[in-house]
Amino acid sequence: MNDQRRALWRLLLILPGGIALLGGLNGALMLLNVPAPVDETRLRDGHGIILVIGFIGTLIAVERAVALRRAWGYLSPICLGVGALLFMSPAATLLGRSLFVIGSLTLVAVYVPLWRRSKDPTVLVQILGAVSLSSAAILWLRDVPPSVFVPWLVAFVVLTISAERIELARVGVFDVALREKADSLLLLLALVIFGTATASVLWPEYGTPLLGLALLVLVAWLSQADVARKLVKATGAQRFMASCLLSGYVWLAFAAVTWIALGPVSTGPGYDAVVHSVFLGFAITMIMAHAPVILPAVLRRPLPYRPYMYGPLILLHIGLLFRILIGDAFDSTAVHVVGGVINVAALLAFVVGAVWSVVSASRAEVAAKLAPEATRETSPEVTETDS
Repeated sequence: MNDQRRALWRLLLILPGGIALLGGLNGALMLLNVPAPVDETRLRDGHGIILVIGFIGTLIAVERAVALRRAWGYLSPICLGVGALLFMSPAATLLGRSLFVIGSLTLVAVYVPLWRRSKDPTVLVQILGAVSLSSAAILWLRDVPPSVFVPWLVAFVVLTISAERIELARVGVFDVALREKADSLLLLLALVIFGTATASVLWPEYGTPLLGLALLVLVAWLSQADVARKLVKATGAQRFMASCLLSGYVWLAFAAVTWIALGPVSTGPGYDAVVHSVFLGFAITMIMAHAPVILPAVLRRPLPYRPYMYGPLILLHIGLLFRILIGDAFDSTAVHVVGGVINVAALLAFVVGAVWSVVSASRAEVAAKLAPEATRETSPEVTETDS
């Protein structure tokens, strides 16, 4: 299979995840009681699951399948993506939920040969994340409310993203003095987070504050070790990535402190603050940060940094500030709704901008073949390396 066909195949795998993103955002608008393009109850009720498992899960599964380089590994993103499509369709919800379970369990299986290949401790951390995802999917198949297994979904995104941050240490993302200890420290913290997340599901009164404390320790370590603290003073792609990373750490710390202070929360402003701090403030911000690096590796198409990327990033954080620090904290429904709508607009703006960047980069790549020396300084390869 040539590079063009391979890129098209991977794009088709990501496409259901993109549709899941749109479906989840549609459900978010419905929850905010504002007009939405599609009036479908299951989009509203399952909007969080659609976004976390259908969108984020599919993206991660595609990336891991590409790293595995075995045909069976693509079963994971196929099941997660198709599962999201089926759940959003008129089909029986059991079909979509079942595929989520199969896809998440397959993701666990994908990590096994990856571990055998490299013996990399960060893969073990990602296995714990995939096991957390599988556990959440199984409970959802059994009609357990998402509020019960949110700690496992949090463990999935936090452990997976943290492991990828350590992987990038091999190319200088962390301070050199900390690299040798980073793997073992992360594995230890991952075991604690997985254990406290499990305790939060089984014994929420005791496990939830401990999970919050474990997350706070992880954030303290990552924010100190990550060279983003220095790169935020740089320019271009490096500064954008650093801004995303540092702001993402802040939101994860906020969620951790909320859990420590309030304990288990399954409804109301506290619950809203925790889930959106983690899945929007942390996870989506990290996706924005790594998109110019990871998507080109998966799709074989450059996604160079553009200054406009700050627009969606700033909008996302403004929306969260309105929603959580004003709307939730002061019980203001109007401000809560405004913040939620801004968040939806921020995600849509980033997706549209990323697509435009890929298309414009492809044209620039053609021009670069005609005049390579003239365009070398702004080529996607240079940008990707720098970022």
